[in-house]
Amino acid sequence: MNDANDSGTEDSRGYYRRLQSAIEELLILKGVFTGADVEREVKAMDSRNPGRGATMVARAWVDPAFKARALQNGSAAAEELGLAVGPLRLIVLEDTPRLHNVIVCTLCSCYPRMLLGLPPEWYKSRNYRSRVVREPRKVLQEFGTHIPDAVEIRVHDSTADMRYMVLPLRPAGTGHLSEERLAQLVTRDSLIGVTLI
Repeated sequence: MNDANDSGTEDSRGYYRRLQSAIEELLILKGVFTGADVEREVKAMDSRNPGRGATMVARAWVDPAFKARALQNGSAAAEELGLAVGPLRLIVLEDTPRLHNVIVCTLCSCYPRMLLGLPPEWYKSRNYRSRVVREPRKVLQEFGTHIPDAVEIRVHDSTADMRYMVLPLRPAGTGHLSEERLAQLVTRDSLIGVTLI
């Protein structure tokens, strides 16, 4: 990429930053919300990270009743743990020895931000969004994830009002680990389904 393109991108980012700042200032002046409201919301957004989804996975691994509830209604299960998902419908997808799930949003980048934080750049890329539905096994291999031919791969396409999160297989030999330690094994990419634990 040449310098001209870099400066053009920076100029447009600067424009949008200034526009955001002006709109925010106007809305505060009009009393739509306060500066404290903005700060509180930014802190809430910053607190969202894959550890929240990992907490759900670890609980499902150690509590079969919670796992059943999560598979039936992911939003309600998240709320049980104090993880607000808002008006979106959260669907938890269980990996099994014969089934591997992976998520995508083919139209844009719908993503369970409330449980995983900001989406990675590759998740939003046209390359990932278009290829994972056509050749999921090959895309997963590019992440270093080799799924045996005997294991079915299902690709789930998020929508504006519905999000998915993968419940990965619990690794063998982890029966002695605490729920907190199990949560530390879970990664963002395993919650999307592009990697295993």
